[in-house]
Amino acid sequence: MKPSRLSLAIFSLSTTAALPLTAYAQQTQLDELVVTAKGYEADTLETASTTEKLNSSDAAASKTAGDLFKGKPGLAVQGDGGGWGGNPVIRGLKKESVVVLVDGVRLNSAQPQGAIASLAAMSLLDSVEVVKGPGSVLHGTGALGGAVNLRTPEPGFTETPETHGRFSASTGTADSSLAGGALLQLSSKDHSLVLGAAAKDVDDYETPDGDVLNSGYRSESMLVKYAYRLTDTQKLTLNLQNHEDSEVWYPGSAKSGPGGNGTLTIHSPKQTRTLAELGYEAAIASGTLEASIYRQEVEREIRAYWDFRDRNQVWNDVSFDTDGAKAQYRLPVAGIHLLTVGLEAWEMTADPERFTYSPATSDTVVSNSPFGDGEIQSQGVFVQDDIATGNWNIQIGARYDKVTGDASVVGNGTSAITTGLKNTNETLSWSTGAIYNLSPMVNPYVSLGTAYRAADMRERFEDASRGDGYFHQGNPQLDPEKSTSAEIGVKGRGRLGEYQIAAFYTRIDDYIAGRVTGTNNPSNNLPIKQTENLDEVTIYGAEAGFVMPMEALNASAPAIDLDGSLTWLRGENKQDDEPLYQMPAPELTLGLGQQSRPGFNWHSQVRAVAEQNRTADIFSNNTESSTPGYATIDISLGWDFGSTGNLSNLKVTLEGNNLLDKRYREHLTEGEILSPGRGLVARLEGSF
Repeated sequence: MKPSRLSLAIFSLSTTAALPLTAYAQQTQLDELVVTAKGYEADTLETASTTEKLNSSDAAASKTAGDLFKGKPGLAVQGDGGGWGGNPVIRGLKKESVVVLVDGVRLNSAQPQGAIASLAAMSLLDSVEVVKGPGSVLHGTGALGGAVNLRTPEPGFTETPETHGRFSASTGTADSSLAGGALLQLSSKDHSLVLGAAAKDVDDYETPDGDVLNSGYRSESMLVKYAYRLTDTQKLTLNLQNHEDSEVWYPGSAKSGPGGNGTLTIHSPKQTRTLAELGYEAAIASGTLEASIYRQEVEREIRAYWDFRDRNQVWNDVSFDTDGAKAQYRLPVAGIHLLTVGLEAWEMTADPERFTYSPATSDTVVSNSPFGDGEIQSQGVFVQDDIATGNWNIQIGARYDKVTGDASVVGNGTSAITTGLKNTNETLSWSTGAIYNLSPMVNPYVSLGTAYRAADMRERFEDASRGDGYFHQGNPQLDPEKSTSAEIGVKGRGRLGEYQIAAFYTRIDDYIAGRVTGTNNPSNNLPIKQTENLDEVTIYGAEAGFVMPMEALNASAPAIDLDGSLTWLRGENKQDDEPLYQMPAPELTLGLGQQSRPGFNWHSQVRAVAEQNRTADIFSNNTESSTPGYATIDISLGWDFGSTGNLSNLKVTLEGNNLLDKRYREHLTEGEILSPGRGLVARLEGSF
């Protein structure tokens, strides 16, 4: 039997711990490798699902990870109307239903406002891996839509001492941004160190109608990663990260103030993400063991500024602290199997302290904390088998999880609740898929799987008014959402270029959302939405993406690449018999250019987005407005100098964004805030 590429990967995985990083990279450099889909590096053509590997070098240092999602098949961004926030959206499922990771460590938390993928510096990332479709077998709760992994450079060993590094900087006209970052990599036979730092200063951005006030922010980030070779088959790793944003406002959150006077706008004077992870990797018997323990803290200062009184009417300080441990052991079996067994456990805690003026126009401060000593605990065990036989690559996996939520108190004063807050759910997830490697350019696949999402702290414990005009009441006894998804597609990569085409269908049962009760909250007279498990929702659609060299069609054609993407999807809310809330509009992109080549580089792209008039009028209390269709044109011009002086590479780029100064709004942007108008961005990148 002829060994497949996956069979060879099984052999290489069993010996990876004994190989220098550079040797392993050379072994696989011709493949498109991702880690997030299977839990180890695997070629996308051996993965029975749709994946995207987004390169951080495709965006300026001033951008956020969410900016990489625009115009990509099946992906979108949910914005808060400012320059900072951009939550990844996968096939219509937003941050609650997508697991966001940093170097494989989950970042999701019960955040009341703002993005989570923005809590990392673009210039310190290597890539952003996106896996679409159910991912609970590997990633547990929340992976209904898939997973997003923000990956920073890994330290690797070299036989002789080496020093490498890279830097990037950018400045833009639309937001007067100035940003930059640098990475230094030191390596030897037994030690490896990665050091990184980044900063940016972004002002209010311009639209065709003028500036979006308070859309700027400041950011600083640092990274330290260290690896120590214990033996030829064992190593220890340390991963330390800190990211801080300041002066962050959310213009899309603006709403009428108390009594209809003035405007309340949410903002964060400071918010930080801190990660400390200690890892161990070893070749044991004929398999590989990977284990780590970590602590990740997301600290946020949240304020509601009332311009009528020129003060913060509400202020809230909260830290979502996650302590976790994970381990997995991969073992080649019988030459065609790669068996993975894994364990994961984590606990997230939060104890928000919220204060407000009551009555609103008085100077009397009262405590109004939504809950106390909130916690969510998760324990899971999973097994996965990757089978490579002939031209087939088959993946089968299952996972058991136990998730418990609890708090010491919900509410305040005489209405405080201290009983009935604990809730435990046990869930079984599974997935299966197969891809047939007919040829490098023709690889059909099919997958079927389930996923789940346990309620977050906000859905369980917080009673508060929100931007849709309702007063939302939490529910500690919510059941998990459960999804069932099917996907069929084909993908390829070779002389003719690369492409992916997929069609999918997802049904979510026990959907967590608010039910309009018909009663009003006595304190503010807002209609009440009780958070409950409602009827099912369905999402279905199709997507495609491709890159094709023109010379593949005609040998005499210039070395120009044609690229494009298509996204079409529909969401249905069965409970209210209407379209699902905040679904991305269908869109098409077409690009042409010469990139990643010595000397002159250029690329132009047209992005056409259709009208989205399928709005959730009942669910959103008529706050979801339709958006007209639009088309934007972007262009980039650059020069790759190659090796210059002591630099191994130097590149300068000038980008022109929204060249026609189109007036438009992304459908998933809160508060009907317009997107940036015409702007130029100058970029400098180098390595040594």
